[in-house]
Amino acid sequence: MLGLNYTSMSEFILVGFSTFPQHLLPVFFLLFLLMYLFTLLGNLLIMATVWSERSLHTPMYLFLCALSISEILYTFAIIPRMLADLLSRDRSISFMACASQMFFSFMLGFTHSFLLTVMGCDRYVAICHPLRYNVLMSPRGCACLVAWSWVGGLLIGLLVTSAIFHLTFCGLNEVHHFFCHVPPLVKLACGNRVPGVALGVGLVCSMVLLSCFLLILLSYAFIVAAILRIPSAEGRHKAFSTCASHLTVVVVHYSFASVIYVKLTGLHSQQGNILIAITYTILTPFLSPIIFSLRNKELKNAMKKTFLSKLYLSSI
Repeated sequence: MLGLNYTSMSEFILVGFSTFPQHLLPVFFLLFLLMYLFTLLGNLLIMATVWSERSLHTPMYLFLCALSISEILYTFAIIPRMLADLLSRDRSISFMACASQMFFSFMLGFTHSFLLTVMGCDRYVAICHPLRYNVLMSPRGCACLVAWSWVGGLLIGLLVTSAIFHLTFCGLNEVHHFFCHVPPLVKLACGNRVPGVALGVGLVCSMVLLSCFLLILLSYAFIVAAILRIPSAEGRHKAFSTCASHLTVVVVHYSFASVIYVKLTGLHSQQGNILIAITYTILTPFLSPIIFSLRNKELKNAMKKTFLSKLYLSSI
């Protein structure tokens, strides 16, 4: 479907954590497994709470559910394979499986960024144009925004994967990473087109991420200005509290995502690159449901009401 360029290389070897001391691999496996399970549980809990609590059937929590779905699928595209490789000596991955993993990781990663941008716009409309909120953020409009976020992620995933896998791969088939990512795969490619493709992919991804980030910053610039005009301190606190969880997740997401495209000094080794990659593939999805659950008072109260009360009643 992607018109991939089949070369003599039928599979790759994900070197990943094999360069780390062997006695650390079971420790990594247990740590990452627990973080992965907590990520799944946290996002499923958010989705179940929003689904069961009618007071949360609003655009903001619709976007939050879509964000949770993208996080679950994003981690599913990377982490199970990584966990299996931590305990296995056979770390080979087929050409098509590698292309599929790259496609889904980029698609879902950028869908996540687009959804965060949409959530920022939603908060801007809610605080700066409250009287027009129900019109501007109608159910149909919100569904369209979510759909376009997924379409945008799909297009980025197709573009990046097609560009990389149209290259000719030669020499060793060892990918010095724990999943099929662009930089280590570009190092295995040969031909005159490699520098141009690598530069083009980097520019497209950087520009899209930067555009999303700037839109969020612009939204919050208007939000802060509107909040400062609220006369009462209680009103200002209430308005800002509706944005606190989203803003915190944005800071975490873009802080860790930026290391994909910005090389940090002193971390040019393979192990350093892998540790950096852990921040945006495992740590960010792990922190996101925690931040939304703890920083969003309305969601936290709904969780207590929906689940803790049921647990209490079942124990009586």
